Amino acid sequence: MAHESAKETDTMTICAPAARRRGGALAVLAAAAVLALSGCKGGDLVSYDLPSKSARYTFEAQTDTVRTVWEYNSARATKDDAPELSPCMGDAVGGNGAACRPEPLIFLRYDFGLDLDNTVRAGRKHEVGIVAYYQERLTTPPTVTSLKAEVSFDGGRTWRPTATKAAGKNTFTATIDNPRQDQAAKGVGLRISATDGQGNTVRQTIPVAYTLR
Repeated sequence: MAHESAKETDTMTICAPAARRRGGALAVLAAAAVLALSGCKGGDLVSYDLPSKSARYTFEAQTDTVRTVWEYNSARATKDDAPELSPCMGDAVGGNGAACRPEPLIFLRYDFGLDLDNTVRAGRKHEVGIVAYYQERLTTPPTVTSLKAEVSFDGGRTWRPTATKAAGKNTFTATIDNPRQDQAAKGVGLRISATDGQGNTVRQTIPVAYTLR
């Protein structure tokens, strides 16, 4: 299993690296350059080489306290896998011209339903909207088949499951039973685990998603 670490650039929207696979290499290489994104759209944050054989990989990213772990299946890339409008990094800079393609990483976007003071009322149920999505350059994105949510009231030290329901394609709602403010003095944490129809997974941990008033 290969492993690689990188940093996200936008904690609020929980953006993450747009991973791309390049065939024919013998090792996984960490990228040194980090490109700024606007609204999770734009160029790749990281491009890396993987062994040409099919395998399952783990990719990790962290921004401040937000940690994301992906597990995904990747097969050998071919020349037809990279969209014409999104060339491989090697092609763009005139370097390695080996075949590449975007990887099927599941990204998560949240609507925390915050009030104008960026807090949520304590002692009542609260809904958080969650959208799972993929890189726009992925020609046939899978469908997320399951999503589970856990909450923490002690800064991420302990977690408990909370109810979720589907609200459309790749869209879900988590219902959190907020405690009294003094029972979650550090705020409410959220941990999401999602799986798609191809067996790719993501687990994202946000120790403090919102605070109570």
